[in-house]
Amino acid sequence: MTTEAPPIPHPALHQRVADSLARQGLMRHLQARLVRVAPGEVELWLPYSDKVTQQQDGFHGGAIGALADIAGGYAGLTVAPEGMEVVTVEYKINFLGNDQGGGLRAIGRVVKPGKRLIVTSAEITHVADDGRASACALMQQTLMAVPKAY
Repeated sequence: MTTEAPPIPHPALHQRVADSLARQGLMRHLQARLVRVAPGEVELWLPYSDKVTQQQDGFHGGAIGALADIAGGYAGLTVAPEGMEVVTVEYKINFLGNDQGGGLRAIGRVVKPGKRLIVTSAEITHVADDGRASACALMQQTLMAVPKAY
């Protein structure tokens, strides 16, 4: 039996997203982690910690919104041309629950790729320490492709 990690299905795409995510100070501070990358889809994980809570010890809406923005944004990056990045033009989020412990799984998906604008969505799910999952937030987002400046 081998203990090697399974191969990454889309290595170049995964690296593109991983390199960009590594440059995000907020996501590093919050300890967000890249889980999966595929064309038009990105999955992130945000562990529960005192860095992401509000006064009642639940996940802070700002942390949830930031995670949704990043998941949708990186899904959009997977369909953006090489040499381009994406920036958020707008997003709308519905908060569906607020939990403690465990972590948040964010799955960003491209709804409509475009030459100028990319529409994405993100689904945020709370995963409790015992593995139970519950809806946390839904987001819809509009992105714009811009030249990579670094």
